[in-house]
Amino acid sequence: MTELPNPVFSQINAFQYKSGSQVKLPDDVFDNFRKFIYDSCGIYFQDNKKYLLESRLLKRINFLGINSYEEYYDYLKYNPASSREKKYLYEAITINETFFFRNQPQLEALVTRVIPEVLASKLKPGKQKLRIWSAASSSGEEAYSVAIIISDLLKPKYPGLEVEIVGTDINHAVIDTAKAGVYKEYSVRNTPAYYLKKYFNQYDGSYEVIPPVKSMTSFKTANLIDDFEMKTMTNFDIIFCANVLIYFDLKSKIKVINHLYNSLNKGGYLFIGYAETLHMISKAFNIVNFPKTIGYKKE
Repeated sequence: MTELPNPVFSQINAFQYKSGSQVKLPDDVFDNFRKFIYDSCGIYFQDNKKYLLESRLLKRINFLGINSYEEYYDYLKYNPASSREKKYLYEAITINETFFFRNQPQLEALVTRVIPEVLASKLKPGKQKLRIWSAASSSGEEAYSVAIIISDLLKPKYPGLEVEIVGTDINHAVIDTAKAGVYKEYSVRNTPAYYLKKYFNQYDGSYEVIPPVKSMTSFKTANLIDDFEMKTMTNFDIIFCANVLIYFDLKSKIKVINHLYNSLNKGGYLFIGYAETLHMISKAFNIVNFPKTIGYKKE
């Protein structure tokens, strides 16, 4: 059983360099890692993405100071103490490119049509509760964007409305960022000045989401292909799951979409990314057209 040594930062890792170039990930070990990652979280690295996996694994290997891709794989696969390292593996292989108000057509559809429709269907006088899930929420910009526009545009119209927004991601590091709610200028570059002034505290080049917006949100780690975890994600009225399906093969896409369907209340809506489609994945939803975007409704 492989034991990982402490990181050694003062030495050049002999594994990283061989005759002046990086050692390549052997094909058989690439297949082992690909299957391990796929079984763990559903992400599938195609053959043409081998270079990408190779470089990202190498970062962990060099950081840990171990000797080979094979040794790292054995540690992940067979060492009972490797559960923490799996979290770092997920951080290494996932891409977390996001910013506030990234998908404005979806946000406009949300506040002008979807939420009013969902609330009307509940047929409950007085206080109403709305549950929204930002699946694969990355560092939280999507969830907070939803909270901001609801606070600004809908709360005055529905004074008794209670809103719960849950953000999840498999990457622990980005979830920690989301919980803190503090961002640099790059993340807020598309945020209207009005919202920056009203819903953020600004200091030292950082932008912190104000407490009333934070109170509408919660964040936690979750694996979208984990059957047990997904059984706990229920009774949502709206789900955002953008730019996630592109990392899965067809089998995993079907599994994830089935989970999301089961998590939605009747009459609820699913929004996915611009480059994604449910064609060949699910016929359970009705397609609803909105200006410059579409939604998938559970009837």
